[in-house]
Amino acid sequence: MIKVLIAEDHDLIRGALIALLSEERDIRVVEEVSRGDEIVPAVVGCRPDVALLDIGLPGIDGLEAAGLIRELEQPPPVLILTSVGTPGNFERAMAAGVRGFLVKDAPAHRLTDAIRVVARGERYIDLDVAADGGEPEIDHNPLTAREVAVLSAVAAGRRGSDLQSTLGLSVHTIRNYLAAARLKTGARTDEEAVRIASAGGWLDDGAASGGRPDDGQAAGG
Repeated sequence: MIKVLIAEDHDLIRGALIALLSEERDIRVVEEVSRGDEIVPAVVGCRPDVALLDIGLPGIDGLEAAGLIRELEQPPPVLILTSVGTPGNFERAMAAGVRGFLVKDAPAHRLTDAIRVVARGERYIDLDVAADGGEPEIDHNPLTAREVAVLSAVAAGRRGSDLQSTLGLSVHTIRNYLAAARLKTGARTDEEAVRIASAGGWLDDGAASGGRPDDGQAAGG
């Protein structure tokens, strides 16, 4: 069960988020606050697996609170959910160590996907916000060695049986790695995931040419 803290100052939106997440079998809202200066004490008190924060909060804003959360002994990953998806806020979020960034007009399934991804310690970035920022710099490659290998092979033009032969993996396993890579990069398609990974300098030329990473590397993290 993924325990979530929600920080949102609008009662209607906060209530809607709680109702939405209550429909998920693996997600439970354990705390809700309406002010930014209530976030850190609430995190310390309830120990959530994910802190879901708005930016525009009274007291201190969600991004300042995210920076304070990062200083805790065992900080939960922070997912920003905001109506203000500007490049400036995105850059501040990355500097504060935020693991996820999503705008409020995103489909509901992307929010639940994002919560699950950041709960695993991975990164979920709204692709539209990232595009508006002009290929943002991310301080950490969120992809595993296997995911890098699969994306590198796709980037090199491998498809179908050629892709399976190159990587030594089944179709099902390859699909799982590609799905994980899309989630971590916030991409909607494999091609977008390749573009984002390439822009980040994460792709492995050796893997694209047929090299294989350690078979013990697990999918999704």
